[in-house]
Amino acid sequence: MDNVKLGMLDGFLTRNHQKSLKSLFSRNKSPNANDNGDDDPSSAALNSPKSIPQLSPFANSVVSRCSKILQVPTEELQHHFDTQLPESVKELLTYARNFLEFCSYQALHILSSHPDYLNDKEFRSLTFDMMLAWESPSVETKPQDKETTCSNQEVEDEDGWSIFYSSSTNMAVQVDDKKTVGPEAFARIAPVCAAVADIITVHNLYDALTSSSGHRLHFLVYDKYIRSLDKVIKASKNALASSIENLQLTEGEIVLDVDGTVPTQPVLQHIGMSLWPGRLTLTNSALYFESLGVGLYEKAVRYDLATDMKQVIKPELTGPLGARLFDKAIMYKSTSVAEPVYLEFPEFKGNSRRDYWLDICLEILRAHRFIRKNNLKETKKSEVLARAILGIIRYRAVREAFHFFSSHYKTLLAFNLAESLPGGDLILKTLSSRLLLLNSGAAQHDLSGSPHAKWQPKLSPVSLIALTQLGFMLQKDVHLDAEAIIVGDVCVGEINPLEMAVKQSVLDTGRAEAAQATVEQVKVDGIDTNVAIMKELLFPVIELASRVQVLASWDYPCKSTAFLMLSSYFILRGWIRYILPSIFVFVAVVMLQCRHFNKGKPLEPFRITPPQNRNAVEQLLTLQEAITQVEALLRSGNIILLKIRALMFAVLPQATDRIVLLLVFMAAVFACVPLKYITLLVFLEAFTREMPYRKESSDRWLRRIREWWIRIPAAPVQLIKPDDRKKKKSPDDRKKKKS
Repeated sequence: MDNVKLGMLDGFLTRNHQKSLKSLFSRNKSPNANDNGDDDPSSAALNSPKSIPQLSPFANSVVSRCSKILQVPTEELQHHFDTQLPESVKELLTYARNFLEFCSYQALHILSSHPDYLNDKEFRSLTFDMMLAWESPSVETKPQDKETTCSNQEVEDEDGWSIFYSSSTNMAVQVDDKKTVGPEAFARIAPVCAAVADIITVHNLYDALTSSSGHRLHFLVYDKYIRSLDKVIKASKNALASSIENLQLTEGEIVLDVDGTVPTQPVLQHIGMSLWPGRLTLTNSALYFESLGVGLYEKAVRYDLATDMKQVIKPELTGPLGARLFDKAIMYKSTSVAEPVYLEFPEFKGNSRRDYWLDICLEILRAHRFIRKNNLKETKKSEVLARAILGIIRYRAVREAFHFFSSHYKTLLAFNLAESLPGGDLILKTLSSRLLLLNSGAAQHDLSGSPHAKWQPKLSPVSLIALTQLGFMLQKDVHLDAEAIIVGDVCVGEINPLEMAVKQSVLDTGRAEAAQATVEQVKVDGIDTNVAIMKELLFPVIELASRVQVLASWDYPCKSTAFLMLSSYFILRGWIRYILPSIFVFVAVVMLQCRHFNKGKPLEPFRITPPQNRNAVEQLLTLQEAITQVEALLRSGNIILLKIRALMFAVLPQATDRIVLLLVFMAAVFACVPLKYITLLVFLEAFTREMPYRKESSDRWLRRIREWWIRIPAAPVQLIKPDDRKKKKSPDDRKKKKS
């Protein structure tokens, strides 16, 4: 319910945003105006923008640039902000920053509608200046630089790229160590352009870009990121154009990455004992592997990721002839393939290629699972896929530009992040609730009674629109009304519900990582050392069991008799059922006592004396002995089960008859005798077995039972050797089998 309210509030704020833009962009020139526009007051206001008193000089310069993009004077923008937005975003302390966001968001929506805006130097410099101005928007705050903008600090080599990345931080600091942006400013401006950042992963993207610059974003790093993003998008377009016929792609299928095109870095496909080099292509629906023939690629084999085929994708070990040697492969398994397929990514050092492909394949797979779970159709489905596609494009851009490799909790892929974060299901739930508000074409009546809330537009599929504006056709009928505004994830003066869910999950992640760090500290090597630690930790339980064993041995008859009488009384009175609750209450009281008296004190380490160190040979012998003991236990367990099987199928009729009579007698006892008397009888039998008056007869009965059990034959077992003759199949044979 809270998510719905937040979504309605988001729509309410952007509703006024829509009204203002309708008036802004539907303004036509007067028919009597001069061609040069010298006599037009609005043109004069645009050429000489009026400063906003509440804004700093640098923020005023950004607002004036926005007004030129919007073709609206700054005072008119301020008038729309003052009259059409709610009072909550016009408070004195946040007025300047919210007005800056109001102007920046409108200008960025206009700029991002151009097909090649990422390659525009003005776009890169303006967005960075917006972030700088966001950090010091008002006259009370000191701007980071009052003289020049970031567009004047570009340093490029002859290839058009910044002289970067081996000493990126030093280069950025040498150019200007003051023009840097913090995480909050980046998170408020960058997600407005869905191609630049996602509201779910924007903080992880910031951490990736600032990993070597003191957690402050320099313009050179930001500029190179946007350039790399543009380069990756153009490469994907070229790959799509060349792959449509080769891979026979379906409508709306987009190529996200291709690997194995370089002869020295092929992708190896393992199926059974056979291996083929080839080229691997990932789209938003499937993986395609093209085996390398004699100078040409064979017909591609498709491994589906979209439909529900119980797909499993995980890292695996591969090697020649099926050996598990190298940790450089991913395994694909589904109901559509007879046996698992292993895709190996050979490289001399590390497994970064494999990890990258594992991440992007899982992102597409999890996006489709999210679609199926929430039964999303048409535009909602395309919006989810577009979000995943843009995330992969951003991940690829950062990886190629800065050699970045994401960790478990720092991934740049939204659905992988939701899967790994504690409470990530809440992120997906929030995303699902916001998807219900999609489609800007319809408006619904708001019954709140507010004069600003007569109509509430639904959210727009911002990721899908951004992908379409970049030249990718994921869905044919993606269009907006001429007077409509894109209502996205970022709203003036408000925090997006998705961002709040991510922040809460990240907070929980910090606690989980801190706890995991303590786990890593206490991990020790060696069987003997781990056994010693376990014995010390279980000392109270072991001591209690040993004391009960001493009582059951009747070495101290008085103590054993007292324990026997007391336990029998507990059983007869029915108090035995309170033993477990009493233990729980006792442990809870001890925990509360420790919490009260040890509050604020660090936990003292658990002191353990480790056993003597053993050399490698002794450790191997110990391991061999432990394995032998485990094997003996397994063998004994199998013999017991086989003898029970023989009794079940009457291999020895006399023994089976006795077991049948015993089972019938036990059934009658359990049916007629109260449970507490049965429990008392079992306890007396077990506890008095070593009693001096019963010891001789007990030993005699146990011997008779062992002798009877030895005479029971085991059921036969026949081991069938598997057929190891696996023929090497050619790619043509596999294709014929699939067809």
